[in-house]
Amino acid sequence: MQFTIPMLHSAITIMTPLLLASMGGLFTELSGMLNIALEGLLLMGAFCSIIFSYYTASMILGTLLGIVCTMILSAILASVTLNLKANVFITGLAVNLFASGMTVVLSFALFANKGVVVFDNIPPLPLLGTPELAKIPILGDIFIGHSAFVYLSWLLLALCYFVLYRTPFGFRIRATGLHPEALSSLGMRPNRYRFASFLISGFTCGLGGALLTLNLGAFVPNITAGKGWIALVVIFLGNKKPIGLLIAAFIFGLADAFSNYAQGALNIPSDFILAIPYIFTLLAMIGSSIYANKKGAIES
Repeated sequence: MQFTIPMLHSAITIMTPLLLASMGGLFTELSGMLNIALEGLLLMGAFCSIIFSYYTASMILGTLLGIVCTMILSAILASVTLNLKANVFITGLAVNLFASGMTVVLSFALFANKGVVVFDNIPPLPLLGTPELAKIPILGDIFIGHSAFVYLSWLLLALCYFVLYRTPFGFRIRATGLHPEALSSLGMRPNRYRFASFLISGFTCGLGGALLTLNLGAFVPNITAGKGWIALVVIFLGNKKPIGLLIAAFIFGLADAFSNYAQGALNIPSDFILAIPYIFTLLAMIGSSIYANKKGAIES
């Protein structure tokens, strides 16, 4: 119990970038476009947010500018895919490779460093909460004392549900993925909603990437470490539902938090411990595939 509560508290922070990226990916998925560029968008948001925070001396302004840069990259991805008819998987992979290479090149050009760049002028992210709330048994220890990014992700998840299931825009997003011809017959353009979905994914990935670097106060090459790919798994493991994303993201966050705890507590080779989140991702993908195949067999 002594380590369980801190581990749960850590899992909530760790899951936040996954939750944010998967929210944006959910919009593109429901619009009929599998966005495999979430990894690159997260990385671009992470790099641009901390760079602009460093030069503007403002984390809020830096985060906003980082989000803008990520949305520009997602707009380019959408334009090439939707207007130039490029294959969405190839363009998504190109974005991932571009972000991975460009962030290192820019880091070297700006700071003459291809490795870890530490920003001493960026203070730690402030943790929100009041002493009164923190005194709530168990729940206070787990849910109080996180950064604004964590609580903002929960608000965005509620907004995501409202937009998708309670607004005409959300209905058209889902119709674009299911019956684009029906939408076209009403005089609407499905690609407009797909483009908007890509922009939304750029926004949420920019925010998730900002948390990765601002929480650390440094930029590490490929700091995302596969989180964009895991976010894709979260979408399908969460059954393409907002509440499902929350549950799936927390499970992955818990696996990651456990691996961090196990490094100092268990006598297990560190390489295996660091691989725990990715092993869990693989098992989740296999389990989800088996469940989907069984469900399809029963329905047929």
